[in-house]
Amino acid sequence: MSAEGIRPKGNRLFLKKSVAQIQKEAAKSELKRTLGPINLMSLGIGAIIGAGIFVLTGQVAAANAGPAIMLSFVVAGIACALAGLCYAELASTMPVSGSAYTYAYGTLGEVFAWIMGWLLVLEYGVAASTVAVGWSGYVVSILHDFGLSESIFPTIQYAGGEGPQWATPLVQLVQDAGATSFPLTGTFNLVAAIGIAAVCSLLVLGVSESASINNIIVVIKIVVLLTFIAVGIQYINPANWTPFIPEPTGQPGQFGVGGIFRGAAIIFFAYVGFEAVSTAAAEAKNPSKDVPIGILGALIVCTLIYMAVAAVMTGVVPYLELASPAPVAVAIDRMGLEWANVPLASAAGGQLNLISFLIKIGAITGLSSVMLVLCYGQTRIFYTMARDGLLPKAFAIVHPKFRTPWIGTIVLGILIAIAAAFLPISILGDLVSLGTATAFAIVCLSVIFLRIKHPEMERPFKVPGGIFTAVLGILACLFLASQNLIPMFQHAAEDNPLPLMLLGGYAAVGAVIYIIYGFWNSKLAKGIDITEDVKLESAAEAFGRGVDNKKDD
Repeated sequence: MSAEGIRPKGNRLFLKKSVAQIQKEAAKSELKRTLGPINLMSLGIGAIIGAGIFVLTGQVAAANAGPAIMLSFVVAGIACALAGLCYAELASTMPVSGSAYTYAYGTLGEVFAWIMGWLLVLEYGVAASTVAVGWSGYVVSILHDFGLSESIFPTIQYAGGEGPQWATPLVQLVQDAGATSFPLTGTFNLVAAIGIAAVCSLLVLGVSESASINNIIVVIKIVVLLTFIAVGIQYINPANWTPFIPEPTGQPGQFGVGGIFRGAAIIFFAYVGFEAVSTAAAEAKNPSKDVPIGILGALIVCTLIYMAVAAVMTGVVPYLELASPAPVAVAIDRMGLEWANVPLASAAGGQLNLISFLIKIGAITGLSSVMLVLCYGQTRIFYTMARDGLLPKAFAIVHPKFRTPWIGTIVLGILIAIAAAFLPISILGDLVSLGTATAFAIVCLSVIFLRIKHPEMERPFKVPGGIFTAVLGILACLFLASQNLIPMFQHAAEDNPLPLMLLGGYAAVGAVIYIIYGFWNSKLAKGIDITEDVKLESAAEAFGRGVDNKKDD
């Protein structure tokens, strides 16, 4: 029906989609169930291995955990595993597109669904900005290998440091003598903005990744990291691991045990991608079996790789020198692999190091694919929310020729590019990790709600430990979220309110949009059955297939 139907009863803010309705949306999808456990695990690894390892590892080692960043990865991985089990139960029960947003709509109600959707925007959109900043660091590094960086990106000085012009954010975070400041650099990260623009242009034109292409990219990234580990082991100086847990500076989260937990909270960002596995539940051959294998398998593989890369990185380069958007490049260059040099007149010093070049190319390729996946996921969430009436219809309009949601892609691309151009990677990483940890806690809460309210529901996969495990997941995720939130309040009280202002402003914008638009246009509140109201079979199909989005009104 395209007209308004029977309006649901109950508290307006806590209206819920019935599980039957969500399962109907899944059943209406024409997506083929072709993904097995290996493809799902590969999808997870492909989305997880990105800026977390190629970018944030150096930042966290230098500012928070030192060599003990290896333990930070373990802490973050355990929290993600607890949340991942909850994702797996929900995905097996409701294998539908929209992932955590849809789960929240079916268990906790519309206001929680909106909060989850807005958190996912923070997770995907700001994560894409963070990846873009790291991507720009590797682009500049590889141009430096060819002797081009100084002519294109001359080094500029700013309060507290220096960086390449047009590849350094407008706002920079500087920590000196325990004080934190955010000086303006007088430039902005044009390279990162160009990267986002290129990815969004491809999405507008209808470029999507197939499972086979993703598998190839995953192999490239793993080969790059394994090569880095294999080569780097020979250049490790054990003295760089001493002390393994640096003495705390007295500032919260700077080294010591507190630094390990603060580091875990920041690099929680590194595990964002595993949610992509639950998002693909609607296309899994056997969701109850394959999705848990995909989620937990990807987490285990990536945690082991992360720990090994972090061990080599901090063993080759003193941890205080790793504060770079491209720490893998810093470590490779520090190794001085003269045996891999080949003559090249245009290269710096007349020689090009093949190992360094290939690893940086692999990093750029990997980060490019992650940017594409994150921007794709961002637009999918907006499409799903627009389909439910919580966001303007413009985000669900498809291009008549390219058959993609072009307006939403362009708008989001502009916002993501602005964030990448103007904000430092440290602030972006904090925002992503905070949003991700909070979203994961809501997913765990959804499992508890369903276990209590619908104990009779068929659950092809059940979380081991049930409600107890879900509660542990909530506590772990909220603890890590607090490790990002508390420093924001401390900075606001002591030196600079910028991080808290950004978070508060983001939350305020979300609240205003819901109050002004979403509350009044919710199709669930109007009693509209979206599976009949639109010709699209599902949000995923709208994205992947570009079906025309015309109403029956």
